[in-house]
Amino acid sequence: MPLALLALAIGAFGIGTTEFVIMGLLPEVAADFGVSIPTAGFLVTGYALGVMFGAPLMTVLGTKISRKRMLMVLMGLFIVGNLLSAFAPAFSVMLIGRVVASLAHGAFFGIGSVVAAELVAPDRKAGAIAMMFTGLTVANVVGVPLGTLVGQSLGWRVTFTVVAALGVVGLAGIAKLVPETPKPEGVHLRHELAAFKNVQVLLAMAMTVLGFGGVFAAITYIAPMMTHVAGFADGSVTWLLVLFGLGMVAGNLVGGKFADRALMPMLYVSLGALAVVLALFTLTAHDKILSAVSIALIGALGFATVPPLQKRVLDQAHGAPTLASAVNIGAFNLGNALSAWLGGLVIAAGLGYTAPNWVGAVLAAAALVLAVLSAALERRGGTPGALVAAGAPVEERTAVRH
Repeated sequence: MPLALLALAIGAFGIGTTEFVIMGLLPEVAADFGVSIPTAGFLVTGYALGVMFGAPLMTVLGTKISRKRMLMVLMGLFIVGNLLSAFAPAFSVMLIGRVVASLAHGAFFGIGSVVAAELVAPDRKAGAIAMMFTGLTVANVVGVPLGTLVGQSLGWRVTFTVVAALGVVGLAGIAKLVPETPKPEGVHLRHELAAFKNVQVLLAMAMTVLGFGGVFAAITYIAPMMTHVAGFADGSVTWLLVLFGLGMVAGNLVGGKFADRALMPMLYVSLGALAVVLALFTLTAHDKILSAVSIALIGALGFATVPPLQKRVLDQAHGAPTLASAVNIGAFNLGNALSAWLGGLVIAAGLGYTAPNWVGAVLAAAALVLAVLSAALERRGGTPGALVAAGAPVEERTAVRH
């Protein structure tokens, strides 16, 4: 794998750390600014919304420059956003900093996926994408726990300063290691938008929303589930989340490896197994050992879908993949928000802390149904709305015919 993938992984590590570390530091931030915990929670919501809307916006703005330069611009935004958060004199300024940092998230992973895939041979594209996403998964194992520890010991402002420094390292790595490539000729915004006429692209994004939504339906409520149902102490939640992160790392690497060999079968297995494990988690959550194993499996199976789904979008939006790739990253966050809301509804309805697991199982099963439907449409060879962008180069139009 090229060294340029290391630079992308470092950037991904920083982004993953800043996204999730705030969850462990909300009490400290709330106390410092004199706001309630629910109000401080807007720092999480604002970031997620920034990712959803920022992904297509920043990608569109980046169509005029090379992908390498756009990645550098995005890391610059990431650094500025985290420095704003670190030195914010008021809560509103920190919220602005969180939104600024989030604008880099979706476009970085979307454009980074395209760059990573272009750095390697066609039969290693999913593996290259997985290598970049390894930075995100490792952030949940190393970056988030360490960032939380630093924030609780030295102050949350130190954590965001360190994260900004990680951004500087990522920016320097991209500038040094990622090869400069000219802006793709003959590909304009209308070509990028035309990708969304392809039903296969939309199906892949729907699978992203439902599949990863299944994961977060359970994980969002993991703390009350493990303390009230499994009987763990409050302090045990941290290492349980580390187990989840380790599962993510393993699943990401396995998913990338096997997606290059058999993409759709990899999705069938991972989504099907995820639905089963989530359904069983309703029962295993009552046992400490079985619940710990289940959490690791949910992380592994959930993230095993990420490289194949991202590659699926790139393949189906061939010739104009950048915007579709970035929007698919936003789809992950949409799935997170949707599943967290649905999980909260079933708990509020009095169905218990394990009820979100059933929500997750249904969402993952629905994603599996869409995967089977997508493959069936592809086998027929006449998928409606296939991408043939008006004005696209002839060789691109030929390449995307089914």
